[in-house]
Amino acid sequence: MSLDPSFVGRTYPPTAPYQVGREKIREFATAIGATDAAYHDPDAARALGHPDVVAPPTFPIMITMTASRQIIEDPALGLDYSRVVHGDQRFRYHRPVVAGDELVCVNTVEEITNRGGHGFLTTRTDVSTVAGEPVVTVWSKLVVRGEG
Repeated sequence: MSLDPSFVGRTYPPTAPYQVGREKIREFATAIGATDAAYHDPDAARALGHPDVVAPPTFPIMITMTASRQIIEDPALGLDYSRVVHGDQRFRYHRPVVAGDELVCVNTVEEITNRGGHGFLTTRTDVSTVAGEPVVTVWSKLVVRGEG
């Protein structure tokens, strides 16, 4: 089944707030081998002008992957997640993510194409604080492998 192109432009409701924890940032940084002191030590982060530990640049994937379930699990879209391959990921920062942030995500379907029996889905997730301050925009491209 090909992806429904009428979904382009569809925006989903904001997600529940995600509280960014100091330990989650440390765990993520350790998992990816990021040793910068600002990812682990609040004093080092404060010395750089941040209110608390700073998240590595790819940290928002933890939040946006969960948020993208709104799109992935929408039965009308026609996406078979068992056939998905991750194609691309981009981040545009307005400011760093720091421990103590309370973030919400708004997902939008930006592009759907079907070529050679495969579907290509590009999503944009706008991540902001609960007060509406933009933090980061994340784009993901998923490739849905055809059955043939």
